[in-house]
Amino acid sequence: MHPDTPQRPGDYFVTGTDTEIGKTLIACALLHAAARQGWSAAGMKAVAAGARREGGRWINEDVEQLRRASSVALPDAVRCPYVLRQAVAPHIAAAAAGVVLDPAAIRQAYRLATAHADAVVVEGVGGFRVPLDDTRDTADLAQQLGLPVILVVGMRLGCISHALLTAEAIAARGLHLAGWVANHVDPAMQQAPANVQALARRLAAPLIGSVPCLAQPDPVAAARHLQVSALYPAGRST
Repeated sequence: MHPDTPQRPGDYFVTGTDTEIGKTLIACALLHAAARQGWSAAGMKAVAAGARREGGRWINEDVEQLRRASSVALPDAVRCPYVLRQAVAPHIAAAAAGVVLDPAAIRQAYRLATAHADAVVVEGVGGFRVPLDDTRDTADLAQQLGLPVILVVGMRLGCISHALLTAEAIAARGLHLAGWVANHVDPAMQQAPANVQALARRLAAPLIGSVPCLAQPDPVAAARHLQVSALYPAGRST
């Protein structure tokens, strides 16, 4: 953890076993669940790659979903310090835009976010070790933030190995795995419950919830499948 990073209950870093496995959906669900428990909650994304120009701003859909799910508003530059145009790996999108992805700027955005909300959910990028430049990746960023980690496991073939390897990488950085979510992204996955059980036996963290395949990726509906009382005790004064 970087020495200037605050330590607060209710703040989490959300990572995943891969890209396109529902990190944003679960991060937004956590925000709704936190608000339901009486916490003012705001979501931010460290880096967003893939944006459209609208009203003089670059708009990323993941960032917009986090904005809509938050119970308090954050300034645009705090909600996501880096919104990149190309929908490619962040370090490649940044290089194409002539931008340096500076973890210090992301840490500063997180510090500013803590002034607005009781609970801040920081969504990572892709999997746990996505490059930010030639030498640093999002695991380095997570380590500097020092937040407890929530792992989103995209339930599909191969997820057990991906989840266990990610958990090992989180532990190797000295971070606490606060819990994990089984997000069922493949409706045709065979023996999905058995896979969840296998992970529950092997991951040294509580299963926060098992989110079924949803016809629409609705974070309010997803939040109903999460058990967050340990993450956000009820009765927080907003």
